[in-house]
Amino acid sequence: MLAIERRNEILERLREEKRVVVSELSRLYQVTEETIRRDLEKMEKDGLAVKSYGGAVLKEHKPVDFPFDVRKNQCVEEKKRIAGLIADMVQDGESIMLDVSSTAVYVARELKKKERLTVITNSIEIIAELYDMPAWTVISTGGTVREKSFALGGPHTDEMIASYHVDRAVVSCKGLDLENGITDLVEQDANSKRMMLRAARERILAADYTKFDATAFTKVTDWPSITKIVTDRKPAGKWMEEFERQRIDCIYPGI
Repeated sequence: MLAIERRNEILERLREEKRVVVSELSRLYQVTEETIRRDLEKMEKDGLAVKSYGGAVLKEHKPVDFPFDVRKNQCVEEKKRIAGLIADMVQDGESIMLDVSSTAVYVARELKKKERLTVITNSIEIIAELYDMPAWTVISTGGTVREKSFALGGPHTDEMIASYHVDRAVVSCKGLDLENGITDLVEQDANSKRMMLRAARERILAADYTKFDATAFTKVTDWPSITKIVTDRKPAGKWMEEFERQRIDCIYPGI
């Protein structure tokens, strides 16, 4: 196993169990305890964990920018439910923008049931996912690759996004807050999401239950920029009241 694969698995354990122990990880991966300590030091340096005596704990009380390979394996069933709901909205022949979120990858997979779509994305993972759709038009925004994210971003990306007008844009986020609006961890990604929303007739926010009542580092946009929010379960009453006030359609399973 490569070191990065081991660290990603440790991150997944941290996400699920909130803490890990050096001695247990050493036995599990059959490496020295010093190797595990170096893994945890790297995670702490990246802001993903906090070292503790004999192990590490998950960095709580704030959204964490896990590597993409970890994020795409989180809340899988929730993301699949969201993806199915979004796919039901899309008609054959439409043009769609998809952001670099792991949720958007599941949306792309569900959309493969459709015909003649045009998809514009800054996600390397989505471009690879759709390589076998010859009847579609798949457009890469170009831009600079960011480490660990499978994302393209930067001024060239945003300029490319702004040159299109599409039927729907689907973006996700790291946090939803009644006062602070829609937020993300990386300014570069937030800029691209904002540009996608401006380019679309219907502006869809895909957010599972873990994103509610959280605020991340940088603002993506405020509520008037969204026409629909798609989530995996009915939000709390305060959220439904706010969506009604903002005239945002809230779509979730069972309605």
